[in-house]
Amino acid sequence: MRVLVVDDEEHLTELLSMALRYEGWEVRTAGTGMDAVRVARELAPDAVVLDMMLPDFDGLEVLRRMRAVEPDVPVLFLTAKDAVEDRVAGLTAGGDDYVTKPFSLEEVVARVRALIRRTAVVAQEPSSVLAVGDLTLDEDSHEVVRAGTEISLTATEFELLRFLMRNPRRVLSKAQILDRVWNYDFGGQANIVELYISYLRKKIDHDREPMIHTMRGAGYVLKPAAGS
Repeated sequence: MRVLVVDDEEHLTELLSMALRYEGWEVRTAGTGMDAVRVARELAPDAVVLDMMLPDFDGLEVLRRMRAVEPDVPVLFLTAKDAVEDRVAGLTAGGDDYVTKPFSLEEVVARVRALIRRTAVVAQEPSSVLAVGDLTLDEDSHEVVRAGTEISLTATEFELLRFLMRNPRRVLSKAQILDRVWNYDFGGQANIVELYISYLRKKIDHDREPMIHTMRGAGYVLKPAAGS
C-alpha cells in the first residue's frame, strides 16, 4: 500500500511517515501543494493524508488536482482544531475523512487503515446492481442513477448509500452506520453521519420525492419514493 503525506511541518510528516511505515506501507511526503500533486502522479497512492493549510495553495486545490488524475483516491484531511469551516469544506469537496490537530498517531493510522480497507472492499467485490425504487447503484462501476439521471458521489458517500440500499426499509442507527461505513469508533463524533446524510439528500433527493428519511431518536431509513 502506498500513502502520500502532505504537510509543511517537517517534524509532523516525519512522525506520520514513521507510524505509517510501521504498518508496512510505502510512504512519500510533500511539503507544498505543488509537490503533492507531482508526487501523487508519480506514486499513484492508495491513500493521502492532506493538510488543509499549505504554503502555496490549500488542500482543497490539491484535492481537486489529484482527483483529476486519480478520481477515487481516498483523502484524510488534517485541519485546525477550531476550523469547523475547513472540515465542512474539505468533506464537501470530496474528502473522505478528517482529523483535527493535535491528534494521536494511532488515530491517524486507524483512519488511514479504514480508508484503504473500505476502498479495497469496494474494488474487490463482484459486480452487482442494487435497486430501490427508481434508484440504482452499480457496485462494480460505481454508477448511481435515479430516474435516469446519473449522480456523482465521493467514495464515502457511495459507501454510505450502498449500506442504506443493502438495507432498504430498515432503520439504521448512527452507531451501525459508523461501524459499517467508517469501520472504527469515531470517538463521539457521530455528527459526521448527519453531515454525510445531508450530502446524500442533496444529491439523491434534490427536487425529487425523498427516499432518505430520519427516524427521530432511532436513525435513518431509505425506502422507495411514493409512486416509484
